[in-house]
Amino acid sequence: MGVRSTVPRTRPASQVIEPKPASSQCREVADEGPDHWSTMAIRAGRRPDPTTGAILTPIVQSTTYVQQAVGLHKGHTYSRASNPTVSTLEEAMGALEDALPAVACSTGMSAISTLLLAVLKAGDHVVAGRAIYGGTVRFANLVLASLGIRTTFVDTTSAASVGEAIGPSTRLVFIETPANPTLALADIAAIAKECRRRRVLLVVDNTFMTPVLLRPLDRGADVCIQSTTKYVEGHNATVGGVLTTRDTALRERFALIRKTLGTIQSPFEAWLTLQGLKTLPLRIRRHSVNALRVARFLESHPAVRRVFYPGLESFAQHDLACRQHAQGHHGGMLSFELEGGVEAGVKLMNRVRLCSLAENLGAAETLITHPVSMTHGDVPERQRREAGITDGLVRLSVGLEDPLDVIADLRGALGRGSRRRRVQARSAGSDTPHDARRGQAASPGRRGG
Repeated sequence: MGVRSTVPRTRPASQVIEPKPASSQCREVADEGPDHWSTMAIRAGRRPDPTTGAILTPIVQSTTYVQQAVGLHKGHTYSRASNPTVSTLEEAMGALEDALPAVACSTGMSAISTLLLAVLKAGDHVVAGRAIYGGTVRFANLVLASLGIRTTFVDTTSAASVGEAIGPSTRLVFIETPANPTLALADIAAIAKECRRRRVLLVVDNTFMTPVLLRPLDRGADVCIQSTTKYVEGHNATVGGVLTTRDTALRERFALIRKTLGTIQSPFEAWLTLQGLKTLPLRIRRHSVNALRVARFLESHPAVRRVFYPGLESFAQHDLACRQHAQGHHGGMLSFELEGGVEAGVKLMNRVRLCSLAENLGAAETLITHPVSMTHGDVPERQRREAGITDGLVRLSVGLEDPLDVIADLRGALGRGSRRRRVQARSAGSDTPHDARRGQAASPGRRGG
């Protein structure tokens, strides 16, 4: 499959890393010490093109491949099954997970559907998190249910609750951490123990953290899913998804079902994703730093009822975040609720100018989303409420702009807020003086989306 990586594995593939002891404070680090991730993101799976010496992987835009003789070929026969450009992306993503080459699919949802259809059959049972991407919930409710596959949605912040939901017909547990859009965390190692005890697969959607900040396979997961549309490619230019595992039989099954369904990634989108991947370690750290600064501002604002971000000391699972997330960083995603509920949220999203109203995340641009009417609109209301997705919840994907410009945009859109919390705002963080000097220096351009 593709080009073998020239970067050595960092540890045996079978090693499971147990969580570090809890700490009450995350160690916030800047750019210090070795940065093997940057080397892996740039080099893993790639080598100069043997024909021309081109440093970038060529885009092999070909449907079929001429074979030397019957049963004799150079590794590829038809691009619905495999493609040289796609294989290079698969090598690179697998190396970042210290796993087999990934299975790259045309979208994040095609990766999820390929996985679920590869391992489930009529009569099987799935345990899934209550707070996960709305498209995954829709697939379970509309597609799996019609095939006779039952799904139970549980609170995955409790490993015991997951274990109690597993029954004789349970085939897999599907979790997302941090959860979309509530940012609730699941203790992967603890849930993995429950799954191993009962001999069921554990699947983790790692889209928010990426392998740079979290490697679920190291903590006992069997399969890791990522929407490469988000942070991996990172520039709002592609859609895609990958499945990674260290189990050869599972990997072969995923590839077979992908070929059968026709859900393989396209060569051009794989090529663009390879370019975005090179800067992922740099970008995800900056996203994290910016998000923490914006979260602290929002937490101090009188119009904001509460903020959900794992890097905040006030976050209910902050200690778990510090144990589970790497390098003292917690990603670029946060969510918050406003005083005034839905009406206040709609007013905010109609007032922002720098933040773009859009259904995506993980891009260089800051994106703001109303989950109930956008990403989770197809999730039944009762199910949303059980997951903690309130009508007034706002999801913010903090981009790579100057965080002070993002803060200035949000401050202008939020207004003065309620009198009840103004006293708190007077003692807010260090952003206020500098940002006040900048005033409305943020771009006056139109709201995106």
